[in-house]
Amino acid sequence: MEHSQSPTPKAPLVALMPTPGMGHLIPMIEFAKRLVVHHHLSVVLIIPTDAPPSKAQTTIETLISLTVLHSLPSLRHALRSLSDSHRLLALAVDLFGTDAFDVAAEFDVSPYIFYPSTAMALSLFLHLPRLDEAVQCEYRELQEPVRIPGCVPVHGKDLLDPVQDRKDEAYKWLLHHCKRYHLAEGIIENSFSELEPGAIKALQSNEPGSTKPPVYAVGPLVKMENAPNGITQACDCECLRWLDDQPRGSVLFVSFGSGGTLSTAQMNELALGLEMSEQRFIWVVRSPNDGIANASYFSAQSQTDPYSFLPKGFVERTKGRGLLVASWAPQAQVLSHASTGGFLTHCGWNSILESVVNGVPLVAWPLYAEQRMNAVMMTEEVRVALRPKASESGIVEREEIARVVKDLMEVKKARRFATE
Repeated sequence: MEHSQSPTPKAPLVALMPTPGMGHLIPMIEFAKRLVVHHHLSVVLIIPTDAPPSKAQTTIETLISLTVLHSLPSLRHALRSLSDSHRLLALAVDLFGTDAFDVAAEFDVSPYIFYPSTAMALSLFLHLPRLDEAVQCEYRELQEPVRIPGCVPVHGKDLLDPVQDRKDEAYKWLLHHCKRYHLAEGIIENSFSELEPGAIKALQSNEPGSTKPPVYAVGPLVKMENAPNGITQACDCECLRWLDDQPRGSVLFVSFGSGGTLSTAQMNELALGLEMSEQRFIWVVRSPNDGIANASYFSAQSQTDPYSFLPKGFVERTKGRGLLVASWAPQAQVLSHASTGGFLTHCGWNSILESVVNGVPLVAWPLYAEQRMNAVMMTEEVRVALRPKASESGIVEREEIARVVKDLMEVKKARRFATE
């Protein structure tokens, strides 16, 4: 009697779909590494790229959501192809990708959300549908701070950008996604309880009648450079060689992330403020933009020579004490270097986590997205950051910059998050 041979079982596979932006892609790649290394799973990243027209007239959140929406046919084709050779376990999308859940359901694939930002922001996302019903005015007009479950109260003006105008398409898209979060079988959060104990406790609590998915705090998902004696691994970068020659903890790293830009006037004040502080610094310089703080969100490289916008004589006067780097620097390696003692940052979550795990205190300078919320948390709750005050014109002036930088660097605060 012949026995039919059992079919070879398909290899398990997890599909990840980040939405556009390096701040979304980088932590999802780190999450993918952990799935492969620690759980021995195969992972495929599906990158949506079918961007809609009129980028100049479209907010980031709307553009991201439309990109995902327009990419659903391609996602469907990719999942169909992958399911022929693999056993698809799950599809994880990030915070603005919930429309992909409809495609996941067609293939009976478990839907998950990968949330790359703070537990505080996630708590707001889950609370937003209720808040939207309870509040009639703009959130920035509220007299009392908004109480987000498990978090320090936040004034409406400091909430993330897409909720600042409730009539705008960005707010409508955000609310659309928030209302779909209950469709996920779980939410993977890029934070950890030692940093955000209240928010994570609230997220993981089981309220009667709640449709909130289980939340798994798996952070911090950052790239670490583990080299002996605090010296970074070999890299042919001028800034790392320059750091090797500086005293321990003496250098302020200045960077506004892959997407942030300053106005011409603000760039001038920052340069003169760094000069007045008399502190050592590395500054990742990007060409200014007088209209949009997130002008480099989809293109991190400066289109023109960024040094040409600096004050006359600034480069010569700060030579030796300051180092300028155009557009990009190896941030993870700079922050893990023993000579780095402070970080002037736009408060993007990836940057904050990289700073925290290396025990580097912050000057909080938020620009867009949820960065003002992050700044509130780091200054008022975690208390590892100083935040300069803007003048009535909205500009942070050179004297204020110099004062805050000197306070951070000269006091030599203990590194609260020093790691082994």
